Amino acid sequence: MCQLVMLLLLYEEQRCIRNQLYLIGGSFGLREFAQIRYDVHKLHGKVDPALKEKLKQNQNPVTLESEYEKLEKSNLDNWENIRGPSLWEDSRTVQKQRREALRLKTE
Repeated sequence: MCQLVMLLLLYEEQRCIRNQLYLIGGSFGLREFAQIRYDVHKLHGKVDPALKEKLKQNQNPVTLESEYEKLEKSNLDNWENIRGPSLWEDSRTVQKQRREALRLKTE
C-alpha cells in the first residue's frame, strides 16, 4: 500500500514538473516568435531615403478641388447597377451570362 502511494505521488510530481516545463517553455517560445515578428516588421518598414525622395517628387498633390473636378467630369446620370452573384450562385457562370448579355446588347 505504501509503495502504491509513493508511486502515485511520484507520478503526480512528474506530471506537475512536465506541466511547468510546458508553461515555461511555451512562454519563451512565444516570446521568441513575437520578437521575430517585430524584427521582420522593422526590416520591412525601412525604406531607402533616396527612393523616398524620388517618390515624393513623383507624387502629385491630391486636393479636394481636383477630386471635385473629376466628379464633375464624370457622367453620373447614365450609370448601370451591377449586381454581384449571390452566395448560392457560381460567380463564373454569372459573369459569363453578363458578358453574353452585354455582347448581345452592343450588337
